[in-house]
Amino acid sequence: MLELLNVTAGYGSITALHGVSLRVEKGTIVTLVGANGAGKSTTLRAISGLLPVREGKVLFEGKELTNKRPHQIVACGLAHVPEGRMIFSNLTVLENLQMGAYLRRDRAGIASDQEFVLETFPRLRERTWQQAGTLSGGEQQMLAIGRALMGRPRCLMLDEPSLGIAPLLVKTIFEKIVQVNRELGLTVLLVEQNAHLALEVSQFGYVLETGRILLSDRSEHLKTNPAVQAAYLGA
Repeated sequence: MLELLNVTAGYGSITALHGVSLRVEKGTIVTLVGANGAGKSTTLRAISGLLPVREGKVLFEGKELTNKRPHQIVACGLAHVPEGRMIFSNLTVLENLQMGAYLRRDRAGIASDQEFVLETFPRLRERTWQQAGTLSGGEQQMLAIGRALMGRPRCLMLDEPSLGIAPLLVKTIFEKIVQVNRELGLTVLLVEQNAHLALEVSQFGYVLETGRILLSDRSEHLKTNPAVQAAYLGA
């Protein structure tokens, strides 16, 4: 569904990605694992058009998306939940969800998807009219995922969904990620510092180090790889 071919990208004079190639098969959860500064978030930003691709290609369902504008990429069916959630703090929970559907005109479909999001994240239903900025970190993360789902994407990219969230809510959020993957057949590309958790829910993983793919394998094999265990799993 999603493929990167020798993608190079960076910030100013700094090159953060050096010829990154990866594949995300339809209906799977694929994770990018790596230390801080490895290029995980940069990879997602390059895919979603927030950062220019200097070399290489980004393909989605066989069509080239390289350096298209972010709203065009969203319209193609690829949604990005950024690190730090980036919700609209002054809007209500419901208004945030409605913003996720801004490209859509099918009212019945929007209403149906909104109900699905509120069923999936019951805490959001309890706080429908609450200002989003007053939610806890975990609730804001649920809202950010729910807002992305309102665009009815076929592929969802999640950047550090566990960051700054209480452990109990992290468990809930990851259960919901698996749920939407199974129930909707939604393809997920997951960036997550908690490598153990990421490899637990994904089928395939890539290990990034200083902007290069160091390893790639099925998640169960990466979990038992001595180098991965030593570097990322605390073994």
